[in-house]
Amino acid sequence: MKEIKKVFCLKYLNMFSVPLQMLAVCVGYFFIEAMSRHSIWNAWEFLQERPLVFFYNAFLIFTTTLIVYLFRRRVFVRTILFIFWMGLGIINGVLLTTRVTPFTGPDLHMITDAVQIADRYLSPFFFWVVMIVAVIAIIGLIILFIKGPKYQGKLSYKVNVPLIIAGVLAFAGTTKLALEKRVLSNYFGNIAFAYEDYGYPYCLATTVFNTGISSPREYSKGVIDEIQKSEENLAETGEKRPNILFLQLESFFDPTLVEYLEVSEDPIPNFRKMMNDYSSGYFKVPSVGAGTANTEFESITGMSMRYFGPGEYPYKSILKETTCESAPYVLKGLGYGTHAIHNNEANFYGRKNVFANLGFDTFTSEEYMATQDDTNPNDWMRDRNLTRYILEAMESTPQPDYVYTISVQGHGDYPEEPVLENPKITVKGSSTQAENYKWEYYCNQIYEMDQFVKELTDELSKLDEDVVLVMYGDHLPTMGLKVTDVKNKYLFQTQYVIWDNMGLEKKDKNLAAYQIAAEVMDRVGIHEGNIFRFHQARRNTKNYQVDLETLQYDILYGEKYTYGGKNPFQRTKTHLGVKEAELHGIDTLGETQYYIKGANFTQSSFMEINGELAEANFVDENTLLLLNTALKEGDVVDVAMRSNSSTHRVLTRTEKYIYHEPIEGSSSAELELIVTEEPETAVTEESQKEKEE
Repeated sequence: MKEIKKVFCLKYLNMFSVPLQMLAVCVGYFFIEAMSRHSIWNAWEFLQERPLVFFYNAFLIFTTTLIVYLFRRRVFVRTILFIFWMGLGIINGVLLTTRVTPFTGPDLHMITDAVQIADRYLSPFFFWVVMIVAVIAIIGLIILFIKGPKYQGKLSYKVNVPLIIAGVLAFAGTTKLALEKRVLSNYFGNIAFAYEDYGYPYCLATTVFNTGISSPREYSKGVIDEIQKSEENLAETGEKRPNILFLQLESFFDPTLVEYLEVSEDPIPNFRKMMNDYSSGYFKVPSVGAGTANTEFESITGMSMRYFGPGEYPYKSILKETTCESAPYVLKGLGYGTHAIHNNEANFYGRKNVFANLGFDTFTSEEYMATQDDTNPNDWMRDRNLTRYILEAMESTPQPDYVYTISVQGHGDYPEEPVLENPKITVKGSSTQAENYKWEYYCNQIYEMDQFVKELTDELSKLDEDVVLVMYGDHLPTMGLKVTDVKNKYLFQTQYVIWDNMGLEKKDKNLAAYQIAAEVMDRVGIHEGNIFRFHQARRNTKNYQVDLETLQYDILYGEKYTYGGKNPFQRTKTHLGVKEAELHGIDTLGETQYYIKGANFTQSSFMEINGELAEANFVDENTLLLLNTALKEGDVVDVAMRSNSSTHRVLTRTEKYIYHEPIEGSSSAELELIVTEEPETAVTEESQKEKEE
């Protein structure tokens, strides 16, 4: 009797398996969104407010589950698919506890590094819990495959294959209709917001499959030749070679543009005065609330993000693989030194390797700054420390310099409780006190950034050489602003100013991030580089955007007709830090205590002994204190600069020495240089291939 009931039950379930499978998918997808949003209630609000988006995403998952009808072991295959989708939900939920950016397509390329960097996202206890659960799951799957139920009826491919095809076609049609009716979008200004608005499965799939720039319909050598001919009316590059500085200010914009906000005093008085005195305007950026690297990409290369895949970061995709025409490469051809500076860790957005593909001679990251302890309450380094390193970059070469600086102080997340004692600026007007506290914190941070801007321009004014400094915010802060909240009624916009000590004529205009470098070069008489010449000659002309897309495709993905068929830009051997760390000597204080003497040390400097890192206390830029370590005759020693990221990889190191114990009566050890081709102070081809975070 039990066997008969079992057969009857299975037969009944198989009859209605398709609608039951869809129902199960809807329930499972609800919990995936709950994990991504860290709240069942938020997932329920998403279902209520965007039911069409919810059921579209459920349909996406359901379409992938139709494959079960090709197998007899349907329970086993359904279990695999359940683990796959729930696993993606768990991964996204865990990542969003420690970072703003959700799990995207580029993250899949680094899935093999998951175990190596798992400590960044999981405590040791939960890491081992995950490992144990994974082992149990594998054993369970093996048992399910061997002993689990199998479909007993006739497996009719004539019925099941058309069913799957019909499901895929229906999903494709639904996707097309959803995009046409704007239920979904294929452009993500803020990838985190997009995941909240359009659902995790759709956004993840989009970032996996919709990447790069598609080949334009009219793409040929003739089309590229015509585009290049349209630039021929430009003047020749003149003799002026001013220093060209870019300062990208994190989340910097004018809070007085927020309709409801009341601030006790102007948070950006110096920047505002410069906008009145120098060329300025609104600055169109490709993202809102996040996406610093994409504003950076546009400003450096002159390329627009609108032609790339939704939510794509070229720093994490194409620029990991190839060099790209850029302001550094173009200006190097005119004799410029090229430098990047960022008061955050070197591996963030993969900059350590990407900057070598963009032509930067040096990259000074947080690890190479001896001011890492000067941080704000959110533990971001204060921007005032950048002045020193900008000047050092300019002083490091006798020729003019291009210096691209990325600030970090204004970075979120902004606290919802008061964390500042006696804040300079107070705020009111938000709908909640928690929002007022967030704005108060933000306004005081950008006030300090504004003071830094004044300090920097004061120092640059003292130089006996021509300087042009472009300053702008990379995007609006993460404050949940709506179009109706800002006076200019546009969220993809900050402001810029072009300061100079050359007496350039004030010309106010609104510009996009991808136009700013061409504009600055045009102001000083530089007409070089295919992309920059294109903007100078073609902005506001017919087919400007169409031809820009074609040019970008040719340079990055096409046949390179622009260059005669071959990319002319060789990867730069980018030195990390303008001033290299040096090991000069070791003084013995006791059996396990030593002063390490040298130059250009920072808080990221470690003693390396026979290839093993030993933590050393930072005393000053010339001294480290090594404790609880005994050096022995013949040890191989050097000073290594270690990454501040979770991987803690060695970025560069000094020359290596053989340690010889001090002679009697002396405390100074003798260091015998080990002759190598050169110390490891630059990003090399080999280091490019290292696994990144």
